[in-house]
Amino acid sequence: MTDTDTVQEVTTINNRSPQQVVTKTTRQVEPKIKEEAPQKVYDKKKTIFRLNQIIWYILGFIEVLLVFRVVLKMLGANSSVGFTSFIYALTAPLAGPFSGILGISVTGSSMIEWSTIVAAVVYLCVAWGLVYLLDIIYPITSKDVETQ
Repeated sequence: MTDTDTVQEVTTINNRSPQQVVTKTTRQVEPKIKEEAPQKVYDKKKTIFRLNQIIWYILGFIEVLLVFRVVLKMLGANSSVGFTSFIYALTAPLAGPFSGILGISVTGSSMIEWSTIVAAVVYLCVAWGLVYLLDIIYPITSKDVETQ
């Protein structure tokens, strides 16, 4: 069937003297809204659910790195040691945009970088916002993507 099919039905009525011809025309139109196949819907929901998981995984990785940075700074770790310099080098681009927002509290050789804590909170809010936006656009529960 194409988008529209026209069917014409002609009826002649012979009851009385003048014959009557009645023409009835009907059109069948396919609906504008087409549903996707159930497997496509399932795959789409599974992909979006997986994207949510990836966002939370990346956030968790970033948060762990930032927590390492804060703890190492608080303990006054030697920055010339390999692991400490590695963590500082990895987290510098993550904490850098927030440096200078709040001061640094220094006691002896240890310090608290408040800007790194602010960075962790901001990244948490951004990740939560992305996941929430996806949930508004494509509401999905874990039950929707369970294997059948």
